[in-house]
Amino acid sequence: MPTELEELVGFIAHPTPQIRLVAIENLVSYSTEQPAIFKTDELLPVKHLKFLVRDDPKIAEHALTILINLTADRDVLEAVATDDKFLGIIFEMVTNPDEPNANLIAMLLANLSKWDGLKSILTRRQSSQPRALGSDDLVLNQLVDLFVKGADGTYNKHADFDYLSYVFADLAKHPEIRQYFLKSQDYDDVLPLNKIKVFTDHKSDVRRKGVASAIKNVAFDVPSHPVFLDENQVNILPYILLPIIGGEQYDEDEMNDMLPDLQLLPPEKTRDPDVNIIQTHVETLTLLTSSREGRDLMRKISVYPIIRETHLRVDDEGVQEACDRIVQVLMADEAPEESEETWVGEDKKPNAAKDSDDDDDDGKVVEV
Repeated sequence: MPTELEELVGFIAHPTPQIRLVAIENLVSYSTEQPAIFKTDELLPVKHLKFLVRDDPKIAEHALTILINLTADRDVLEAVATDDKFLGIIFEMVTNPDEPNANLIAMLLANLSKWDGLKSILTRRQSSQPRALGSDDLVLNQLVDLFVKGADGTYNKHADFDYLSYVFADLAKHPEIRQYFLKSQDYDDVLPLNKIKVFTDHKSDVRRKGVASAIKNVAFDVPSHPVFLDENQVNILPYILLPIIGGEQYDEDEMNDMLPDLQLLPPEKTRDPDVNIIQTHVETLTLLTSSREGRDLMRKISVYPIIRETHLRVDDEGVQEACDRIVQVLMADEAPEESEETWVGEDKKPNAAKDSDDDDDDGKVVEV
């Protein structure tokens, strides 16, 4: 016979809204404490939860919260991420400027992006195109524009869409998605990476961390590094270096060689307070030293003194090890016919619905 708790799970499909609400409110905590109760009857409760995301906003809020927790489980993740109809529903919901649960949908998408098959979003088109978004019908373009225009509640008063940055970071593990971020889009003639790079400086830790990880993962596309470094294309270096530089003083020669954006910063200028973000940016710089062009440019614009001061002033083993690696590259003598190398390791995925922290594997820079 079913237990009392299993009976409660069954009530989320009850035809009476008040009963559904009471049941689902009481089940939220169990989605982390006893998630197995939602996996009975061939994941029937999960099917019900997917249906409830379109219910009354309060019921939908609890259904989305439970799904976010449950998709940490591989079986549930697969069941949700491979449901094409459900994906269409939540893509349409998240772009609705009046959707009260848009942030929760963004968090769920951050989990679903850990499913490798979600890279098919690259070709997915959505007929609904909210006029205020100003995007085209490609879902990935809609999410990028939503992330940009929705910051700080300017598109939807209920949401900031910060967790979409984790979606971009996870999707950028795939080579074809990396290419997307570096390709000018027909409807606005802008590279998607140029839209998100500005958020390496933002009040939201989640947004900064996700964008830093996305930039790093896109930088694993070594042939694209000239685009990253070109001042007329992505010009990524100011957006990576500013978060890791503080207000310390440099000698005149070092300062004069630095990028204009980094010169004469006020003494109160601080580094990013999150050491994981600093480490991510330093590792991105290391990736960009994969070519002679990148190494020569970083020497020319005095990146070494910034790394030196970061190593001295950030008391974190991960940051200091990352600084050591890039210093070894920048201070090394260049042989005339030196072969090009990249510091890459096995693909590392961030934990479900949590921070996309960088991983280090035997001294190698690895994907986030």
